[in-house]
Amino acid sequence: MEALFAEIKRHYGLEPTSVEPLEGYEDRTFRMQAAGGRWVLKEHRPGPGRKARIELESRLMEHFRVGARFEYPAQLPVKAGGSYFEYDGKLYRVLEYLEGGFMAEATQDERFLQSLGRLLGELAGKAAGFGAVPVSPDPFAWDLQHLGMSQQYNREIADPRIRSLTAYMYRQFQAEVLPMAYSLRRGFIHNDANDWNILVRDGEVTGLIDFGDACYSWLAADLAVGITYGLMNKEDPLQAAATILGAYHAVFPIAPDEADLLYYLIGGRLCMSLCQAAHTSKSQPDSPYITISQAAVEKLIEQWVRIGPVAARRTFRKVTGLPQVPATGEETFRKRRNRLLSPSLSLSYRHPIIMERAAFQYMFGNDGTSYLDAYNNIMQVGHCHPEVVARTSEALRTLNTNTRYHYESILSYAEALLKHFPPSLSRVFFVNSGSAATDLALRLARFYTGRNQVMALENGYHGNTSAGIAISHYKHRPGHAYPNTLLCPMPKVFGSGWADDGTAGRHLSESCLGQILEHGESLAAFIAEPIMGCGGQVPLPHGYLERVYQAVRKIGGLCISDEVQVGFGRLGEHFWGYERYGVVPDLVILGKPMGNGHPLGAVVCTEEIARAFAEGPEFFSSFGGNPVSCAAGKAVLDVLEDENLPRQAAETGEYLMRCLRELGEESPLIADVRGDGLFIGVELLLADGKPATRKAAQIKDHLREERVLISTDGPFDNVLKIKPPLPFNRGNADELLEKLGAFLRINDNSS
Repeated sequence: MEALFAEIKRHYGLEPTSVEPLEGYEDRTFRMQAAGGRWVLKEHRPGPGRKARIELESRLMEHFRVGARFEYPAQLPVKAGGSYFEYDGKLYRVLEYLEGGFMAEATQDERFLQSLGRLLGELAGKAAGFGAVPVSPDPFAWDLQHLGMSQQYNREIADPRIRSLTAYMYRQFQAEVLPMAYSLRRGFIHNDANDWNILVRDGEVTGLIDFGDACYSWLAADLAVGITYGLMNKEDPLQAAATILGAYHAVFPIAPDEADLLYYLIGGRLCMSLCQAAHTSKSQPDSPYITISQAAVEKLIEQWVRIGPVAARRTFRKVTGLPQVPATGEETFRKRRNRLLSPSLSLSYRHPIIMERAAFQYMFGNDGTSYLDAYNNIMQVGHCHPEVVARTSEALRTLNTNTRYHYESILSYAEALLKHFPPSLSRVFFVNSGSAATDLALRLARFYTGRNQVMALENGYHGNTSAGIAISHYKHRPGHAYPNTLLCPMPKVFGSGWADDGTAGRHLSESCLGQILEHGESLAAFIAEPIMGCGGQVPLPHGYLERVYQAVRKIGGLCISDEVQVGFGRLGEHFWGYERYGVVPDLVILGKPMGNGHPLGAVVCTEEIARAFAEGPEFFSSFGGNPVSCAAGKAVLDVLEDENLPRQAAETGEYLMRCLRELGEESPLIADVRGDGLFIGVELLLADGKPATRKAAQIKDHLREERVLISTDGPFDNVLKIKPPLPFNRGNADELLEKLGAFLRINDNSS
């Protein structure tokens, strides 16, 4: 070190007494004590263009200092001229040491955030006026224009949930920002206004250090970097962003396209930080500089996804005085809908919602409102999950055909799907909906047995085809006859007086067993949902299916499990609903969540049933099993495993049901809480024991106004239906519980 000190004295006339290393990603930085003050010593590894880069940074710092309101470090020139000296195979330079605390350690109130906005505005003005760049910089991983260089490390993020959020934000960035890349204003930006580079004094931002990441890029990228760090650990990140942006705009007016893309640019910076930290931590696992802010970044990306782009765009336009893009009102939608669609299609809630976007367990109205979705079970792994989007997009780009050709995706998906079934269920037919799957399952059963009658449960629902409606008591209307349908009473434990220890199953199956004996010669199949959805989220009693399946098979019939609503890990411990009862059906119907919103369904059956069906007319589905559908289905299976969503469903569901039961101890309105995993029903009864249908509707609409979406179901529509996308977590459960509890405490629950 003495030799280096001697070189510093020779080139700068300074006499160093000590150096203290500072953290950083690449080049080494030291705080240097010398006679007369402190300085910053930078050590650079030589490489192509390195010397030109140092000279460029020197010019840039000097440019930023001219007429500046904020402080930027000065480059100390060497005696012989230039910005650096060479020693021992490395390049060294000395910069002015600016006094002040760091933003990371400061109290960040509104005044502070406004000063941050003014700094970022000054940076934009300086960057825009820097002029021609004498070198052509190589692509730089910390430049938002080249976010893909960081995103390649996404798979190195340890937490699968954060990995998916990052992938989602990256895909949104690609779709929204990149098409506008060449229209955004550019300049030579600082590019690293992070909370350890921003200097603070007396509660306000005073300056900025470290131009090592400066690059020629979008002016709005510099704003996005600075705002991102201003949002860390804020309860209301969007309000903090608005405060910063308002002050920025007063110094350097933002362009409309920059304001509209700012949400995605901030999301891109979050992706960059998380991916780079995950990658670099492998080589520097103990570096606090790399890991210190990652908890805050992870929290912020969760918050940012929930805020959504619609609210951000409207907020950013409002604070900068830009005209709003008008949001079409509900009445306009209603009139168009009434003119174009059938009145048989219903709308949810007293005040229907105009939805514009969605992400994971959140949905976004066209007015910017963000809703917690505790209702839409079709989006099993979350709305717009990036893995499903990526794979279906790629499949649609490369091949979409039908089963009259060989192609890999249908086979790899079938193999992956059948691994979740016992060996006896070894054949799969792909269709394009749960309703089509029901229709096919009934055809299979009738062809195999040579019989026509099907036994189903009251209040059950199995699809919208003619065959499905015939066995769906939930859709039956007085006066309509379905001669090939036998109905058994819904075996509901609650209110039966029997315990669910096998006793209820034994007693509640008697009626069904009697009908099986009476109609045995004509009975083709028995069909049931393991937990009845439209019946009011009613689990079948333990022992019920075991007795019924045994009786059906004894007379030569087949047993069908309708897993459309409860399958694919929703129940937590059990991937399929039939597993919770210790039985194995002959046919399984799949749909709804199978493709995460992509129209996909299937029937899984035994080899014997499939071979028998092949002796009849050829089965062909134009869209069943196409490559895009198979890509969606395989992605769902992989995400369920990678993110361990069934386990999360089990843990979150157990917690939510326990808390709902505790809430029921306070509120007599809650009569029963039932279900499994994240398929939950809360039955409401009045003090006289009658169904609390009106109260259930009030709660549903109240929660909608509180930005939480649930629904109601059951024969009397008095059961709160909770079946969210599986990313729904404990924090989401707490929000639902808090808002439901607030309603119950305020309202009279007894009438």
